[in-house]
Amino acid sequence: MFGISFTELLLVGLVALLVLGPERLPGAARTAGLWVGRLKRSFNAIKQEVEREIGADDIRRQLHNEHILSLEQEARKIFTPTQQEPTPVQPAVEPTIAPQAPVDNTSSVASVPAEPVEPAPTVAAPAVPNDPTLPPRAP
Repeated sequence: MFGISFTELLLVGLVALLVLGPERLPGAARTAGLWVGRLKRSFNAIKQEVEREIGADDIRRQLHNEHILSLEQEARKIFTPTQQEPTPVQPAVEPTIAPQAPVDNTSSVASVPAEPVEPAPTVAAPAVPNDPTLPPRAP
């Protein structure tokens, strides 16, 4: 972790044995182990918190980018012309309406409305000029 080799640890242990003595060395080693464990746990907690914050920022950035991409796709759909050409609209044939009889306001008899006229049949679409199934046209 810190680049300490086994010989360096052995040297530190030998100095601690000489300074502390054999009676206090086990208690000191236990206390040092507890402190090292606490430091490791706190560093790991800080590391996890930073990684979680970085991950949250990445997720926010990714969602923002996806939102921008979806808006861009919608804009492309709106501003690009469609590939299909619109089909020509057939002109509708208006039904002929029979003229109604003029209303005579002077008579006391109620006028009878004219019967509704059925609309004329719709005209079929014009034939293709070079259709081989049709007879030739007269000039």
